[in-house]
Amino acid sequence: MKLKELAILLNVPKERRSELKEVVDALVKDGKLAISRNGKIGRERLDALVGVYRANAGGRFGFVSVEGYDKDFYIHERNRNGALHEDVVLMQIIAAPGKNKLSEGRIVKIKEHGLKQVVGLYHKKKNFGFVLPDNQKITMDIYIPSGHDLGAVDGHKVVVSIDSYGKDGKKPEGTIIEILGHKNDPDTDILSVVRNYEIPEQFEEVTLRQASRIPEEVTEKEKAGRKDLRELYTITIDGEDAKDLDDAITLTYKDGTYELGVHIADVSHYVTEDSPLDKEALKRGTSVYLVDRVIPMLPHRLSNGICSLNQGCDRLALSCLMTFDENGNQLSHEIAETLICVNKRMSYTQVNEMIQEENFNEVPMIEPMVKLSQILRKKRKKRGALDFDFPESKIILDEKGIPLDVKPYERNKATDLIEDFMLAANETIAEDYFWQELPFLYRVHDVPDSEKIDQLAALIRGMGYSLKTTGYGRDIHPKELQKLLAKIADTDEEAFISRIALRSMKRACYDVQCTGHFGLAASYYCHFTSPIRRYPDLQIHRIIKENLHGGLSSARINHYEQILPDVATKTSQLERRADEAERETDKIKKVLYMKQHIGEVFSGIISSVTEWGLYVELDNTIEGLVHVNSLDDDFYLFDKENYLMRGEKTLKEYKLGQRVNVCVMQANKLERTIDFVLVEDDEEE
Repeated sequence: MKLKELAILLNVPKERRSELKEVVDALVKDGKLAISRNGKIGRERLDALVGVYRANAGGRFGFVSVEGYDKDFYIHERNRNGALHEDVVLMQIIAAPGKNKLSEGRIVKIKEHGLKQVVGLYHKKKNFGFVLPDNQKITMDIYIPSGHDLGAVDGHKVVVSIDSYGKDGKKPEGTIIEILGHKNDPDTDILSVVRNYEIPEQFEEVTLRQASRIPEEVTEKEKAGRKDLRELYTITIDGEDAKDLDDAITLTYKDGTYELGVHIADVSHYVTEDSPLDKEALKRGTSVYLVDRVIPMLPHRLSNGICSLNQGCDRLALSCLMTFDENGNQLSHEIAETLICVNKRMSYTQVNEMIQEENFNEVPMIEPMVKLSQILRKKRKKRGALDFDFPESKIILDEKGIPLDVKPYERNKATDLIEDFMLAANETIAEDYFWQELPFLYRVHDVPDSEKIDQLAALIRGMGYSLKTTGYGRDIHPKELQKLLAKIADTDEEAFISRIALRSMKRACYDVQCTGHFGLAASYYCHFTSPIRRYPDLQIHRIIKENLHGGLSSARINHYEQILPDVATKTSQLERRADEAERETDKIKKVLYMKQHIGEVFSGIISSVTEWGLYVELDNTIEGLVHVNSLDDDFYLFDKENYLMRGEKTLKEYKLGQRVNVCVMQANKLERTIDFVLVEDDEEE
């Protein structure tokens, strides 16, 4: 029945029918009632599930994620029912999963539209305009009526508030609320990504006021009651340009025993629970490191000032003091609130040169640090920890944001050294608090899905490699992946097999349950070492400090048990947002770089093979597509089982790991794509 019929049935007078409508609307929002397109009120389908629809890059099909289900449900275009990316929907299951087959669903209702704003390129017409969204998952442009354009001109990048989502074939309609700049301005593209991912740039005034009241130096009152470690020689090792130094190291070696101190800035001393600084830090979740800027989790007054372990400055720290024997066995540990003073601020480059030259005269402590690092790394490797050693991209920009060069960013001995010590502290803290059975936030990494491991095994089998699973549930021990990485070391296949192996694994996240970290082969792991830039670290610092001050009362234990699940979920989501934004900005600059090299020939490795073509990763880490239609010397067919392209007549094959030469044909900034064509050796000459 319709609302009017319900009102009559319930004998609700006309003047109070608006109240009935509010009640019905609330029940609809809670999923207890449904209203059809013709206005009829009824019960929601009992077999329907509530989830979030996420479109694929083309926007034609997508997946619905439902809380409580491990895997998403595939939604074919015919079963989309008009749903847009990020919509909250009601979905029926129409197909159960089978071997190599996804669960499939049908969207029966859109409960709530997820997209409220869209970033895109404005196109001006005579009496109206439209915005083409940057997000490739939104396939419809947004109609902008006359007078709703904020004065934007053709070619402006804009932010649009959606007024109407469109139905019955009509396009969504919106109003421009911000003009970001012209599409040809290098800064505009990055700003577009920031807006598209809704990453807050400016701090709220109340947050800045709180930060301004925090002293710039540690007071004598704050120093009282802390373990004073200022007599220990203390160093920081970071990148040359780093300004937020949140970890420092001390180390002594005597009679076969290493005493390692990992000292972390005591950010929680200044960012107290439920304060404006804390609320905004949780809203951000993490600092975001884009190609040309950093969007910090905390204001610079803290991150670059009182919370940064600057050389020659007394600083408050939370320290993990560990003792190891010469085999890397931990003999003891202590967690303490400390007072430290950094003697020397060092860079990765400086320390790496010292290690390479074996010249430790300037800082003698580096020599035992190197030895302990090697011991800890060897011990971690023995238990099966994975080390994906493939280069990340280093993008060099000029002062206008235009890319000058793109090259691999290689790790070195100094970065490995700091990583080893941070991992040791993180594991020590996690194990300590697990056995205390206190509420805590762990960093977990689950065992990969058996289907993905089967796919990986099939892929590498054709290249002469193998993987051994346990048989039960097709589980795999990290040691087997470790053996694979060792076999492919220094081969042409190393980079892309490493990436494919990494993609076969689940994503690490935060959780209140300590389920272990597959990639590190660790039973206990957390994030303790970066409270300036990660909220989970800040959160567990509070728990640790409160526990050090007499323990957690039952009321406080209950408090943390209530809030931590939400913190874990939220910070995992915000970390993912930051990662995606960072990848997107890298992609933009790579496209702009290759746009300067149209017609030039590069060497690369076939990193992926699909039915539509070959993806080739150049030696500078940039990836592009050789479309199958450009392979004009034969008709090529995709061999899915062996991940290769084979010519129908010539039987010529293009397969994973094969080195090829390509010519850059096109670089599309809007679509973030780079197109190559293959070049034979004699053509290059």
